[in-house]
Amino acid sequence: MASVVPKVSQLSHRVIRILGCNPNPATLQGTNTYLIGTGKKRILFDTGDAGFPEYISLLQQELSEKKISLEKIVVSHWHHDHVGGIADIFRDIKPDCEVFKLPLDSEKKDDKPAKNIDYMYLKDGDKLKTEGATLRVVHTPGHTEDHLVLVLEEDNAVFSGDCILGEGTTVFEDLYNYMKSLHKILELKPTIIYPGHGPVVPDPCALIKDYIQHRNLRETQILNALKESSEQPLKAMDLVKSIYKDTPESLHLAAENNVIHHLSKLVKENKVGYCFTKFSSIQC
Repeated sequence: MASVVPKVSQLSHRVIRILGCNPNPATLQGTNTYLIGTGKKRILFDTGDAGFPEYISLLQQELSEKKISLEKIVVSHWHHDHVGGIADIFRDIKPDCEVFKLPLDSEKKDDKPAKNIDYMYLKDGDKLKTEGATLRVVHTPGHTEDHLVLVLEEDNAVFSGDCILGEGTTVFEDLYNYMKSLHKILELKPTIIYPGHGPVVPDPCALIKDYIQHRNLRETQILNALKESSEQPLKAMDLVKSIYKDTPESLHLAAENNVIHHLSKLVKENKVGYCFTKFSSIQC
């Protein structure tokens, strides 16, 4: 990371960021969690990962020093570095509140956040209110199918989860939906983005446009490579070797995964007449 994220930061009179203290190559310095509001009860957005007592200590200290409690917990999506801390929070801090998220269409990962605690399910457009803050739920699938961002209406600020990062680019389950979500956030014209990882984004629209431009450029390269193939079926790795010529071979498997996502999107848009898998291409 080029920027250092402090463990606790007062970002505005409505927003306090507490770092999840779970650093690794995927989370950067760790997961950003946010206390939102101005009153004695606040909303916590995301909870970090399980088994990081330093984060629980920081959260507990912030609540104690400011004499505040948790009114609601909202999580951006099912990934463990965003929901994992729920059980630890309820075990050690014992808040009297409910946990909110969007439902997963599939049931494979949407289990209870902690013993005797069930999720309260949100839907796109719902509003959550606490003193000093009104948060609007926006469904932004792509990174995961249940991903949401929150719009802080008083500031037109966006808590972006893993849809937009403070540094670097994110991964995604479905590029077709992810690109739609980027355009949806761009249309909000946020004044600032509070991301799930990395520093605050002070010029959100410029960054979102860069995300979109980067993916569109890669898509153009893939389409051009397919046109040059003389209509011969190609494997995804063939495209990687054609497009990622300056990328070290050790990163080709990761690049192959991105290419497959792009191809899936192009098939959905009827721009490509083949169904691509990791190992082969089958004419549709």
